[in-house]
Amino acid sequence: MTDEAGEERPDAWWRNAVIYQIYPRSFADGDGDGVGDLAGVRQRLDHLASLGVDALWFTPWYPSPMADGGYDVADYRGVDPLFGTLAEAEELIEEARRRGLRTIVDVVPNHVSRDHPWFRAALAAPPGSAERALFHFRPGRGPDGRLPPNNWVSEFGGPAWTRVTGPDGSPGEWYLHLFAPEQPDLNWADPRVRAEHEAVLRFWLDRGVAGIRVDSATLLTKDPALPDLVPGRTPDPHPYADRDDLHEIYRCWRRIADSYPGERLLVGEMWLSDPARLARYLSGDELHTAFNFSFLQSPWDAERIRACIDATLESHEAVGAPPTWVLCNHDVTRTVTRYGRADTSFDFAGKRHAVPSDLALGTRRARAACLLTLALPGSLYLYQGEELGLYEVEDLPADRLRDPMHVRSGGTDPGRDGCRVPMPWSGTAPPFGFAPDGTNPWLPQPAGWASLTVAAQDGAPDSMLTLYRSALALRRAATTRAGTPAGASALRWIPAPTGVLAFGWGDGLLCVVNLTPRRPVPLPGGHTVLLASAPVDDGTLGPDTAAWLRAGGDDEPPSVVT
Repeated sequence: MTDEAGEERPDAWWRNAVIYQIYPRSFADGDGDGVGDLAGVRQRLDHLASLGVDALWFTPWYPSPMADGGYDVADYRGVDPLFGTLAEAEELIEEARRRGLRTIVDVVPNHVSRDHPWFRAALAAPPGSAERALFHFRPGRGPDGRLPPNNWVSEFGGPAWTRVTGPDGSPGEWYLHLFAPEQPDLNWADPRVRAEHEAVLRFWLDRGVAGIRVDSATLLTKDPALPDLVPGRTPDPHPYADRDDLHEIYRCWRRIADSYPGERLLVGEMWLSDPARLARYLSGDELHTAFNFSFLQSPWDAERIRACIDATLESHEAVGAPPTWVLCNHDVTRTVTRYGRADTSFDFAGKRHAVPSDLALGTRRARAACLLTLALPGSLYLYQGEELGLYEVEDLPADRLRDPMHVRSGGTDPGRDGCRVPMPWSGTAPPFGFAPDGTNPWLPQPAGWASLTVAAQDGAPDSMLTLYRSALALRRAATTRAGTPAGASALRWIPAPTGVLAFGWGDGLLCVVNLTPRRPVPLPGGHTVLLASAPVDDGTLGPDTAAWLRAGGDDEPPSVVT
């Protein structure tokens, strides 16, 4: 946001922030029940402050049956007893603020839980009632309405419709759920739905949160005709994704956010492949930022990554919004494992069991990706455990898996529990300080994590934790000197051989990343290496390695030579 003179306001903190994502169930267990909670987060705030991040994003902590990790919300204004109390959440927000850490909460506007009072009332009400108008109830097709109203498929697999039964046990209408059956979709054409969510935003903003992460932000509104989808064809407009009527919703939300002091952030979860379509939501009077999942999905390939960076910067510059970079989150395969595979890209449809991964190679690339990503202009999201180099846990016992993506696929999709295994903090055996000794965490931790705990890496010069702390400190110092660069003009590509990315950033800094598998490259002469993801010997950058350099003299523009 700018002031009346057109200058960037100093409190637009979100334009260059590093935001740490906390999955509360798996971060730290403060009460010894094997499940992470707000008390555990409060005990670990010093780790987050020393890491050097600017804000904390919490996935849902609301009352929920936990059919989908809390994204099936039964009450938007409370805290589930599994995690603590509303009073504890308010204390956590304040304690984090005193350490210089802002708080972002997750709002889930597309759907609620089957246990939400609105849906319970809808089940008890007859067809055509005001209670059912809050959702998408429809009669079925075919003889006796035994077929779903249309052919839409759930994001978690299987039909996007579930049939209800009447009080006498007879089959009745169907309701829409783009995710699990326990998550009925709300009808955003009903003004009561809009009013409720506006009130929910104010509820949390009143409690001092600095921002709202909008879950499934492109899926809220639906074509009232609920038409079938034609296999193999993407309709335009789509009946339930990226519809034009979403924009007025977010304009209203932006007016609410802007009515509060201190630059309150709205960030959207938007899986859109077209950068220009995503940028429409960031045009100045809607969302502030949106997750850049095309970057996360890109393979470890210099040409593909540069094309993604260029497209992202160009589309965001056109609307004056900062890009947002992310390597991992609670929904995707952890970076170390993904980068150790033959196919280093990410696609939900491609997730399968028993895909080999070279974890040493993946760790080397993840270290280089840390420096690459932190040098890019804009904001960045860091998922808990990435600063430790945690890998995906792919051998979890089948009876411990909770993710509906796994269950509804019939077990063919490994699901997302492998990236949600509880954090290791200290010690040489599970629960690694996540919970009191003798406690059984809700998901088992691998014994191999003993060398990856916070305590084991703290102060170790070559550890992933030390790399992240050093990089975050240098990034903060560089952006403080240079202001808060957000657009394409803040990045200057430098000539480099095939397979190498090199660019200037910040205040006279260079970032060079060698993405080739075997070929070392010489670094520009006359430059000082400030930080590298692996040892730099004789001025040569090894394969799958990145370095930050301080520029030398101004006589000649730098270049990386073969």
